[in-house]
Amino acid sequence: MKILFLHGWHSVPGGVKPTYLKDDGHEVINSKLDDDDFEVAVRSAQSDYDQHHPDVVVGSSRGGAVAMNIDSGDTPLVLLCPAWKNWGTVKMLKPNSLVLHSRNDDVIPFADSEELVVGSGLSPETLIEAGNDHRLADESSLSVMLWACNVLASGHQLPWLEGVQQSPADSASNGRATSQEEASYVCDACGEEIIIPLDLTEGSSQTYVEDCPVCCRANTIHVQIDDDGNAQVWAEPEQD
Repeated sequence: MKILFLHGWHSVPGGVKPTYLKDDGHEVINSKLDDDDFEVAVRSAQSDYDQHHPDVVVGSSRGGAVAMNIDSGDTPLVLLCPAWKNWGTVKMLKPNSLVLHSRNDDVIPFADSEELVVGSGLSPETLIEAGNDHRLADESSLSVMLWACNVLASGHQLPWLEGVQQSPADSASNGRATSQEEASYVCDACGEEIIIPLDLTEGSSQTYVEDCPVCCRANTIHVQIDDDGNAQVWAEPEQD
């Protein structure tokens, strides 16, 4: 997978997030963006996009605003705490986009991403709560970022957005909550839907490893629980 990673304001290429994607075996284009002139940054990003034709564009903070303001056609976007209110003129997301944001972000308010999703006419589940601060550099957030890139770049419909192209069961390694007390995911190895209990006392962002009860292959399970107790659940193969 080829990923164009657009870094944040006063960040530098080769940070934790692009390195995480690169270490997973992906080609990451991560050029330096101008910190002082937003339009120059957009032109640089557009040049990289036109030259490399990435499978997905990831934009972090100010880089998220840059990602929204380049002409990326049908290429999906993964935005990390996007600073769309601070920079640029584009105020709507494409349908094939995902936003990751921490509710505890003290740099870019979580409410900004909520407003962006609503204003774009997208499902609330387009916004995934992740991490404990603006950086989203913890293991759980990095894993969610990687999963989002894999799902969107593969062309799979997001598992919780029904009635567009495919059902949740067709989307690799992903599931939805069935109730406040239990949820389901699809095993990456055997394709079986597995029901799991939810434990709200473990926090709103959970990651753990469990063996599939059908084929015994290990899956890394990700659980995101909102304030109402509704959950998004997905799985990916445990890395050896």
